[in-house]
Amino acid sequence: MANLSPIILLLALFSLIYGNAIASHHVHRNLQTHQSSDSSSNQPYRTAYHFQPPKNWINDPNGPMRYKGLYHLFYQYNPKGSVWGNIVWAHSVSKDLVNWIPLDAAIFPSQPSDINGCWSGSATMLPGGKPVILYTGIDPNNHQVQNLAFPKNLSDPFLREWIKSPKNPLMAPTVANKINSTSFRDPTTAWKGKDGYWRVLIGNKVNSVGRAVLYKSKDFVNWVEAKQPLHSAQGTGMWECPDFFPVLNNGPINVGLDTSVDGDHVRHVLKVSLDDKKHDYYLIGTYDASQDVFTPDNGFEDNSQPVLRYDYGKYYASKTIFDDGKNRRVLFGWVNESSSQNDDIKKGWSGIHTIPRSIWLHKSGKQLIQWPVQEIENLRVNPVNWPTRLLKGGELLQVNGITAVQADVEISFQVREFQKAEVLKNWADPQILCGMKGAGVKGGIGPFGLLVLASKDLQESTAVFFRIFRYQNKNLVLMCSDQSRSSLNKENDMTPFGTFVDVDPLHENLSLRTLIDHSVVESFGGEGKACITSRVYPTLAINEKAQLYAFNNGTSSVRITRLSAWSMKKANINGN
Repeated sequence: MANLSPIILLLALFSLIYGNAIASHHVHRNLQTHQSSDSSSNQPYRTAYHFQPPKNWINDPNGPMRYKGLYHLFYQYNPKGSVWGNIVWAHSVSKDLVNWIPLDAAIFPSQPSDINGCWSGSATMLPGGKPVILYTGIDPNNHQVQNLAFPKNLSDPFLREWIKSPKNPLMAPTVANKINSTSFRDPTTAWKGKDGYWRVLIGNKVNSVGRAVLYKSKDFVNWVEAKQPLHSAQGTGMWECPDFFPVLNNGPINVGLDTSVDGDHVRHVLKVSLDDKKHDYYLIGTYDASQDVFTPDNGFEDNSQPVLRYDYGKYYASKTIFDDGKNRRVLFGWVNESSSQNDDIKKGWSGIHTIPRSIWLHKSGKQLIQWPVQEIENLRVNPVNWPTRLLKGGELLQVNGITAVQADVEISFQVREFQKAEVLKNWADPQILCGMKGAGVKGGIGPFGLLVLASKDLQESTAVFFRIFRYQNKNLVLMCSDQSRSSLNKENDMTPFGTFVDVDPLHENLSLRTLIDHSVVESFGGEGKACITSRVYPTLAINEKAQLYAFNNGTSSVRITRLSAWSMKKANINGN
């Protein structure tokens, strides 16, 4: 597409969209190149409305931005195979965050400072609306260094060509700064302080201490390391893909802020992807701009309560942007496969991205709320709505009238019989608890929720459900995504996922929204307070054979106060 004129590309984009009503080394497999299979005749696990390229390996979202009315998404990509390797910055653009068209790779090894790899990074808007990208390059010594790239032609809304600074690398590990040369990566979006200096964070570790190293610059080219990291924590290991941004305190729902905003009306969020745990964690706290120090309300070294995660399933290397078009903060994330490497090679691809999520601070100030961007609702068709109805203990109700393999489902439950709640004597890890008390284990209140991607005989199903316990004289709500029976192919990782949801079922209904898309199940509990993403590969419940059910496997009845479900149209994504 690189040779087409901007006008032709714009026409193609609008026709496409409106014509149809690990840092880059996050690898947990051996690093080699396999030529991907190009066959699309039997691809029951390819998604219909989640972002992925037509084939090959994909991981971290990189440098998302909005420029001249178009959303840009760069991502770590292997053009030669379906396992990690040969990484470039692939590039797609969209008008609506749902439909995407591919462009040529934007950044690929070409300088000494990135000759062995172009790894993850972020975009920043300079004054005058000029985008620039900072990214990690791997130099001839396999050292991780930070590089700058900028558009060749600012009048091109597609930003198809990028030029690398001749001064690269701009930031590099040295003996003086005591930074490990293989633990120095993934620059954030930069923010500008009131003193006129730009600031950027680089993920780092020293021994087992995870750190967000801070650099400052007046001109975005000459960078100096600050005297201390913005934040660090003992025993957390390598901090990958850090993200740092302000959120409105007690502000309206779904309102975001530019990354450089600061003041008494905001809190700040520091997110890090912990390489040792392969999860994204975030801290809410106070940023002292005069000292360039972030102090979390509850940190990694505070054992009184667990550190919050964006997503309690398969989710990593996320990145947010401020969407100035809709005044919101949008979150992008990578979801790797749960299938075997051999299966990935056979199907010719690996990895997807979640649906972009709007993200904001809950009114309590204790956690973030996440919700699929509103634009995804444009894919909804053929709505099914149930009247309120009682779901008795042991009852299973099929949801008919929708395409169960490609759906958006919202359901809400009311609980009354709290005296039947199981007593939880000791605090337990919620994921372990979901494994012990899965959908097939009867409880007092629950499990109740949805069986998705289920076969007709229920040999296969993925259960997304709630279960209520009594703990220290309070009702404790557990949310699980149980894929232990999701497939007859036992080579898949079918570990159940779970978290506790901060809701009071005595005074509010328990809501669940689940996006189902062939091999991915994205679930949002408590109106976005808890998110769990699962990857599943049924052998029976594929395509038109997939079924959807509401179920209650508890002894007490619960009331469905709302069930609305839609089939989802196929999005136009990267030519698929």
